[in-house]
Amino acid sequence: MAARPNTPVRPIIVKKVIEAGHAAHHGGAWKVAYADFVTAMMAFFLLMWLLGATTEKQRKALADYFAPTIVKTKQESAGSNGMFGGDSIVSADDYPHAAGQTGTRSITIPKDAVGGPKEASGRESERMKFQQVAKSLVDRVQKKGDLKRLARNLRFTETTEGLRIDVVDDADFSMFVMGTSQLTPDGARLFREIAEPIAQVPNRLMIRGHTDAAPWSAKSGTNNWRLSVDRAEVTRHFLEFRGIGTERFSRIEGVADREPYLPSDRFDPRNRRISITLGWGGASNN
Repeated sequence: MAARPNTPVRPIIVKKVIEAGHAAHHGGAWKVAYADFVTAMMAFFLLMWLLGATTEKQRKALADYFAPTIVKTKQESAGSNGMFGGDSIVSADDYPHAAGQTGTRSITIPKDAVGGPKEASGRESERMKFQQVAKSLVDRVQKKGDLKRLARNLRFTETTEGLRIDVVDDADFSMFVMGTSQLTPDGARLFREIAEPIAQVPNRLMIRGHTDAAPWSAKSGTNNWRLSVDRAEVTRHFLEFRGIGTERFSRIEGVADREPYLPSDRFDPRNRRISITLGWGGASNN
């Protein structure tokens, strides 16, 4: 069959497409930023997991690992090999440095042409004796099953006057019958354990009584000043009865609620405490 002569021929169209360069956001820079973000999130969640899966002691060890300077400082500090684990008895407390307060003082490291802790070494034997007294006291209390819970009520602090042993009340323990200078049974038993190691050393003693800020009625005939002094005197008399010579007591005083353990809450029971200080080198605390 012959082709139709009038059939039009379809034209062939060629389309050229020229690709332009991609915009900046199609490059690879965003991948680097995203990788950094994912890495940071992974580190964050790892940190959260560590905080939740470790104890406070383990977290402290991790922190010290990444701060070797702190570890080195503790290794070279007094008491680093003793019962205080590097903190020693010069650990900071929360007491105010009032005029009448012993406060906390760090060990003095003198500086001279040669260097070295010369002044500190003069009291090193005394510090060792203080540590032995503290360790003996804590061991005695912890070995008494029914008194073991009261070990947390003992505080040891090195001051400019000597080793201060604080016996602190709390919500579950009181040394004295509330509002009086009469020792409770638990208070008497705790002071009995305190007396034994103190009697083994010749150091002079200072006893200071503290109260909380609970007010007294005008009809009571007493106040926190008298109560703090009375409790310090009862403590002195009890220790003397347990074999500590009267000549060793150099000062008995009461400061009422003027030197609170917790200044933020002057009514907190922990503000009620008795401080027994063993003087340096057996010298008087006057």
